[in-house]
Amino acid sequence: MSSDELTAMLKRWRQWIEDRLGGAGGPATPQVFGLIAIALVMIWLLSGIYFIQPAEQGVVTTFGAYSRETGPGAHWRFVPFEGVQKVQIASLQRVDIGGSGDSENQAEALMLTGDENIVDLTFTVQYRINDAANYLFRVSDPGQVTIQSVAESAMREVVGKTNLNDILTNGRGKLQDQTEVLMQQILDRYGAGVTIVEVQVRSANPPKDVVPDFQDVASAGQDAASAVNQANAYRNRVINVAKGDAAQIIQSAQAYRENVVHTADGDASRFNQIYEQYRRAPAVTRERLYLESMERVLSKSNKVIVDTHGATAPIILPSDAFRPRSTAPPPADVSASQQPPTNPQPQTQLPAPGSATTGAPQ
Repeated sequence: MSSDELTAMLKRWRQWIEDRLGGAGGPATPQVFGLIAIALVMIWLLSGIYFIQPAEQGVVTTFGAYSRETGPGAHWRFVPFEGVQKVQIASLQRVDIGGSGDSENQAEALMLTGDENIVDLTFTVQYRINDAANYLFRVSDPGQVTIQSVAESAMREVVGKTNLNDILTNGRGKLQDQTEVLMQQILDRYGAGVTIVEVQVRSANPPKDVVPDFQDVASAGQDAASAVNQANAYRNRVINVAKGDAAQIIQSAQAYRENVVHTADGDASRFNQIYEQYRRAPAVTRERLYLESMERVLSKSNKVIVDTHGATAPIILPSDAFRPRSTAPPPADVSASQQPPTNPQPQTQLPAPGSATTGAPQ
């Protein structure tokens, strides 16, 4: 309540009292002063009442120093020695860094990355006040000025440890999280009474002067990655084919080994069986082995069997008797074969089984 309003109220009260006590010229009695005092006390009491909304927190100060905090509802303060400040604690507040048209804000968006490049980065910080007393009295300049200074400092520190390619591609989420954590740590050390809700990068681009060159570098990087992927694909294909060939060779060798081992085992077993038979009947076994051997040898060649028993004249064989069967002509009759040829060929007489050779070629 202002002094003019208080003066007007006192005048109204005085006029009311004078009317009740007999006019303006009446004597001033103790009752009049008592009523005036009561009126003044009522006015003083009413002037100390204040209300705090649900989304606010009140901070009461005594002679300008922190005294206490008050929550939502009606409260009373000791006027004029106590004052109250109301702080919004439930609503989100926002600070934008970079992106404005003036040169100062444009400079704050240019940051040096970990690989010594420059990035033009703008971001937004959303925060909420969690302690009204600390927010008002622990920092010299509360509000967006402090939050903006801390946000810019934290972002520059994190960007200075991050490569440009990560900031421009898939590293923004990590960048935002690290900045949020670092800002909260700094504000907690200050005792600012602020909780950082979110840090969001609005844009991150190379400086305008080097955008064409940066696009060329990015294109070259993509070409290099494509070449590496093609080389890896070729390497994997060649390795898989080589592994398949190696596995096939190993399997073939193992199969050959098994076949040779089994054949050798079978031959050894057969030899042992033949040896047992030979020990029991040597002559019969030799005769059988001779016949089996001759059968194997003669089965693979053209042959002529001649019975020399009772023959009185030499037997003359035709010249094509030993030609391969596929090209040999039909055999001639016996009478024709006994006629002497114009160019006789050597004749061979096969020995009987179990006997020596009866003679050389006739």
